[in-house]
Amino acid sequence: MIRLKNEQQLTGIRESCRMLSAMYGELIPLVKPGVETMELDRWVRNWIKKAGGKPAFLGYGSRTNPFPGALCISIDSEVIHGIPSRRKIVSGNLVSLDCGIDLGGFISDQAVSVEAGKAGDEVHRLNMVTRECLRRGIAAVKAGDRLLQVSRAVESYALANGFGVVHEFCGHGVGFSLHEDPQVPNYPHGPNPRMTEGLVIAIEPMINLGTGDVEVLEDGWTVVTADGKCSAHWEHTVAVFRDHAEVLTGELLPGD
Repeated sequence: MIRLKNEQQLTGIRESCRMLSAMYGELIPLVKPGVETMELDRWVRNWIKKAGGKPAFLGYGSRTNPFPGALCISIDSEVIHGIPSRRKIVSGNLVSLDCGIDLGGFISDQAVSVEAGKAGDEVHRLNMVTRECLRRGIAAVKAGDRLLQVSRAVESYALANGFGVVHEFCGHGVGFSLHEDPQVPNYPHGPNPRMTEGLVIAIEPMINLGTGDVEVLEDGWTVVTADGKCSAHWEHTVAVFRDHAEVLTGELLPGD
């Protein structure tokens, strides 16, 4: 069931989103060669705690296998849900960061892919195309129109540039919990409800250098490309209003 948000609830979600975007503004410069991904996760936990929020990802999932970090850190062929570890970032890595904040019961969600050091030309192009896929998806958000026009905008630009689109994972409603209805696929598939004022969705293109095929590792979380090629991931939380769409997570990411 799609849960629409009223003005008061949107204010709470907006504050959570602003907090998350501000955190990214400080986090992104820390993504450098030689840094352990666990250090980034520790920094995020401390930042969110000091800001008065709670990490929305920490402990998320099943009781038997909850996500162990506050920050998903996925490198190169890792698409999403990478687990923080002692692994060190090296120059040329494409590091995808995904995080959410619970601020008094209001949830935000945002992701960005950061090029550590000097990335190769192909990887840089993949990253720029994925970011543009997100922009085009957001531009397709309009009250009264159908949701899958967002999916169509994402897929068409990715395919026109020769990249693979991940089908198995997608965007989603957000705000009261981390994952709500409706699903927001990155290709036109499944239910196609009308976008209505009060809808809040996370649009998150996951675009691969090779095919769109993916696999889940034995840890039960980390999603990787089936062909071992690089993947990029960008995400914003977006609210639908009668006459416009608002990017609640702001425009503070590099190039936005």
